[in-house]
Amino acid sequence: MSKAVPHPRVVMVDGVPMSALVAESPDPRAVVVALHGGATMSAYFDCPGHPELSLLRLAVAQGYTVIALDRPGYGASAAYPDAMVSPDQRVALTVGTIERIAGLSNLFVLGHSLGCELALHLAVQRPEVLGVSLAGTGRRYHESARAVLAGASTERPRPRGLRDLLWEPARLYPADVIGAGLAAGGTAYEGEIVKTWARQDFPALAGQVRVPVQFLAGEYENVWESDPEALSAIAAMFSVAPRVQTGELPEGGHNLSVGLTAESYHRKVLSFADECLADRAGTEVEVEAG
Repeated sequence: MSKAVPHPRVVMVDGVPMSALVAESPDPRAVVVALHGGATMSAYFDCPGHPELSLLRLAVAQGYTVIALDRPGYGASAAYPDAMVSPDQRVALTVGTIERIAGLSNLFVLGHSLGCELALHLAVQRPEVLGVSLAGTGRRYHESARAVLAGASTERPRPRGLRDLLWEPARLYPADVIGAGLAAGGTAYEGEIVKTWARQDFPALAGQVRVPVQFLAGEYENVWESDPEALSAIAAMFSVAPRVQTGELPEGGHNLSVGLTAESYHRKVLSFADECLADRAGTEVEVEAG
């Protein structure tokens, strides 16, 4: 089987098995690191039964290697909760996985929903990161989302109404995709992230990002406020980033990478990755010339 076809990998990092879906270019321009949200897995970026919606297949065709990580606590690492309590532990596991699969030269990071937390930690800590694209997160919940999420608890992590919040309008998704092979149990540490993300951790991390940032929201994002005012406020948080691109995706919902418009979304992300790669190449030429 060609390594360009998405395939599973499991590597050991500090005694923890880390799993991912990988599509490898023989001569990659850069490595796209894709980080899924809560209660799903790496298959989110290679939509089951719909190769035309796959980030991995599109990106490898454009010369990128893609690592869709099962974030720490998911997939093969689910049985090792003590190894991923802190953000630094999760970053170390992620970096170790990337290094073992593809090396640590130019990285572009894509985060969705809860995956945005790890994406921003990588962008802040790792000099190999060229840029970052975020979606499915924000600073303020919609009122309807707040009411649903208020019903969450340790005993009931998936409150009544959550499915509709994440998957409506249903017409935005292939009929056979909703919940099909994508669901996974969450992790204990994510509960702590949710408590402080919007008001504390997101703005604190955003203010430290020094690479280009893309922030995209679906037209029908039901969880987070994403009107023009909200997008402007989010862009302003990235105060030291060289540039911030925001935008709305027509006919997109919360789960952008498995919606009917996933290809359009992924093309926007990869176009931004192209720009970030050109930015880095230009900087290196300037330094050498100087």
